[in-house]
Amino acid sequence: MSSSFKIVLGVVAALAAIALLRFQPWHHSATVADATVHSGPATGARQALTVGFLPVTCHLTCPVTDFASKQSSSGTNFSSQRFTDFPTVAEAVKTKKLLATFMIVPLAMKLREQGVPVKICYLGHRDGSEIIVRKDDPAKSLRDLKGKTFAIPSPFSNQNLVLHALMHQQGIADTDIKCVPLPPPDMPIALANHAIDGYFVGEPFAAKAEVDGTGRVLYYAKDIWPHFISCALVVHEDLIKEHPDQVRDLVMGIARSGAWADGHRVEAAKLVAPMYRQNEKLLEFVLTKPKDRVSYSMLTPTDEDLQKIEDMALKMGIMKKPVPMSELIDRQFIPKDIQPAEIKMPAAIKVAAR
Repeated sequence: MSSSFKIVLGVVAALAAIALLRFQPWHHSATVADATVHSGPATGARQALTVGFLPVTCHLTCPVTDFASKQSSSGTNFSSQRFTDFPTVAEAVKTKKLLATFMIVPLAMKLREQGVPVKICYLGHRDGSEIIVRKDDPAKSLRDLKGKTFAIPSPFSNQNLVLHALMHQQGIADTDIKCVPLPPPDMPIALANHAIDGYFVGEPFAAKAEVDGTGRVLYYAKDIWPHFISCALVVHEDLIKEHPDQVRDLVMGIARSGAWADGHRVEAAKLVAPMYRQNEKLLEFVLTKPKDRVSYSMLTPTDEDLQKIEDMALKMGIMKKPVPMSELIDRQFIPKDIQPAEIKMPAAIKVAAR
């Protein structure tokens, strides 16, 4: 058995062990999603809609919109459903168990290429992703990481595309760094256990290694690609055709929640921490240090932005054929005037935020 094959087997075994410890299948059976954060209609709500999200900051406006809709006396009541990985989200969309969700943009493009009728209706946030290496690694660029193993959220993630584009800029071949897909919550654990040498992911799983003292930022996404895009709000065409009012309420809610989060970062961290099942201080760190680490403005998807992503996906072979932007994007529900959502914070959170 070759030494390189032994290394690959070791990495796979280590990642499998980490996943086993986290999921503990002997304690509960697998479900489509980890949990529905809220359920049941708000008083006076005309209708209800479940929206999928992962506990990453580019999906933060999903649980905020969920919370805000519970305080509304009309419109649509939104229930945010927490997932831990993107393949499960994609399968739920394919089988129409989920008609609206946040999703990495290249995966949405791939679904559309495969004939799944989805549309990108809004973006999750800008920036908010980092390339992390171990704290004791002296690397100053990707050139210093040849032969290392990096984790990515999915082959269909923008992190994967941008990582390879940066490798090419630095004269590194695709095979010089081994990329392995790993659920975002597992990445800091894998780094700390030396199962991987680095990772590129959306927050707060990049900052988790920083806060824990096991990792450091090698590159901020905003410095590689200003106004970096990771995820988008993806809606099934059946929902758009049959319940456009729900989609309009959803996009409005997401837009207003983003405007609120941009101006209430500490409160946003406190609000979503229980829904994310994450430490409040970690989320506050992500949203405030530095403040431009994550942005919830400029979230209208443009043809130029998404074409750039599609071109990279085609170049890497992630996509086999182009998808016209007119088939991929639906901007009809984006409000022209976006005002911050009126969030009535629970008293305990208000006091703690002072």
